[in-house]
Amino acid sequence: MLTTVETRRTGAVTREDLLARAESLIPALRERAEAGEKAGKCPDETVRDYVANDLLRVCQPSRYGGFDMGYDVLCEIIQTLARGDGSQAWTYMVLADNPLKLAAYEIAAQDDVWKEDDTKRLTVAVSPVGRARAVDGGVVWNGEHGFCSGVDHADWVMCGGFEYDEAGRKGRGLSVVVPKSDIEVIDDWRVIGLAGTGSKSFKVKDVFVPAHRILDKAANDAGRGPGTLYYTAPVTRLPRGGVSAVTYTAVVVGVAQGFLEEFLKITGPRKSRNGAVAAHGAIQASVGLASAEIEAAERMYLGAVRETMQVLERGETCSEQMQVQGKRNACYAAQLCLQAVQRLFNIAGGRALYVDSPLQRMFRDCFAAAAHHSLVWETAAADYGRWALGQPRDGK
Repeated sequence: MLTTVETRRTGAVTREDLLARAESLIPALRERAEAGEKAGKCPDETVRDYVANDLLRVCQPSRYGGFDMGYDVLCEIIQTLARGDGSQAWTYMVLADNPLKLAAYEIAAQDDVWKEDDTKRLTVAVSPVGRARAVDGGVVWNGEHGFCSGVDHADWVMCGGFEYDEAGRKGRGLSVVVPKSDIEVIDDWRVIGLAGTGSKSFKVKDVFVPAHRILDKAANDAGRGPGTLYYTAPVTRLPRGGVSAVTYTAVVVGVAQGFLEEFLKITGPRKSRNGAVAAHGAIQASVGLASAEIEAAERMYLGAVRETMQVLERGETCSEQMQVQGKRNACYAAQLCLQAVQRLFNIAGGRALYVDSPLQRMFRDCFAAAAHHSLVWETAAADYGRWALGQPRDGK
């Protein structure tokens, strides 16, 4: 599989160190996958493994014990873990990316979370369904938020929404940080894919949020959150939207790689009425095509995020082209993996349908991950097309 020619060092920890630690967890993730799916959340032991191996620190600011590594390194770790299990990798993705999201807030907000304990974990509900009402010193927040992956393992949550005036008119988009003790978790995660992510809903009712824990969405999306004034690490200036969708693609690619590995392990010795299945030319061609699709997907999305990190490392700003092209690559890479997994599942035989087969879980997880709204191919393709043709883009 694809390797990078570059080694990034932060203190005594390297990219290679973290990838080796992630690789070492794959057998345990595979062993825990079924239990996580039945429990409807990531196993507690897995989160403890992430913490013990410092994997959640990859993009956390060094001010709070983090490694300040690039978004490409985060994606590589996610992809590695997803070869073991999609749900546990998805939970990692959320818990490891959110320190970077918090780094965009005022330092006072970061101190609230990490000053006493820099291992405190955050999750997020991105959809802007929350309602903020301005009061002295901050806002009062209300909302019922969904799809909050890993909320069982979080100490704090970030919520998306808008500010409304007394007449009910919508104002600026916001993100706020609230302690988990201020929310009510709703155990409603009953799904056919990524069941082990525990992406439950929660309610926030009349919670006061101080001004320093409020982030303006427009500034953050452009990579200009107030936290960027305090940090020099290039990754802290990564714009949200666009190329940042690659973390979801990393899960899809990793699951597809795991599916291919499992398929080859099962199919190599498999016999059918017509002899060895692996001797059939059609099977061989399907494996060749699926493996090419998965490798192309890996190169496509990682290439986009690595180019973005190189731009940020030079102190430059991500162009509109990089954003639309990065999003296009992220979404198309996911489509390539869907094609590959579907192709292999169709020739995996009846045994793949049994509930104790890891193939059926990987199949469901791959399609569930690719269904995330950030990876809708038609939307990304049309947006790139508008940019390429010089037409107005949505909201631009």
